Amino acid sequence: MPTGVHIRDPRQQLFDAAERVLLQDGPNALTSRAVTIEAGVAKGVLHRHFADFDAFLAELVLDRIARIDDQAAALRESAGAGTVAGNLTGALVDLFDSVAVAIVSLVIFRDELRTRLRQARPAHGIPVLTQAAAMMASYLNDECEMGRIAADADVDALALTLIGAGHLLFAGREGTPPEIGAVDKVVTTVIADVVQRRLL
Repeated sequence: MPTGVHIRDPRQQLFDAAERVLLQDGPNALTSRAVTIEAGVAKGVLHRHFADFDAFLAELVLDRIARIDDQAAALRESAGAGTVAGNLTGALVDLFDSVAVAIVSLVIFRDELRTRLRQARPAHGIPVLTQAAAMMASYLNDECEMGRIAADADVDALALTLIGAGHLLFAGREGTPPEIGAVDKVVTTVIADVVQRRLL
């Protein structure tokens, strides 16, 4: 891009470019040069907005985590409506789009990135997946309070199981998500012992 040309939202433009590089070539290919070339901007644009490339990557992942926070609010609003299995299936499908799966790979791949993310949002486990599990646990807890899930259900264990199974279903599929029926089958199996049959 020529010098002096105004970029409307350079941060978002760089985030979008990074996501495209991740999807096309994987975490190994994600470099500052690859991002700026994909974004069509000078390399200096990235360093004008971020202290270094790891700071950029941390902000990229935190942006994705913020989306999970939005998804969590929407999921909690669905408590008491529809079916528990249907709500959880929809949440997993929304959560594990191809970009999210690629970002999880990136977080696993880069030690420095995980360190920065834990400093920004202290939590155990793998950032993104940890927040996703918290989202599921909050929703399941709401359903417990509404009596649609057994009061003695271990919602934290259920949430971890759903996120782990969901990630395995969606990872490594190269842009082809699993059938909704396959996701629903896993969800229904995981929650079968704590949800009334008629609500599945």
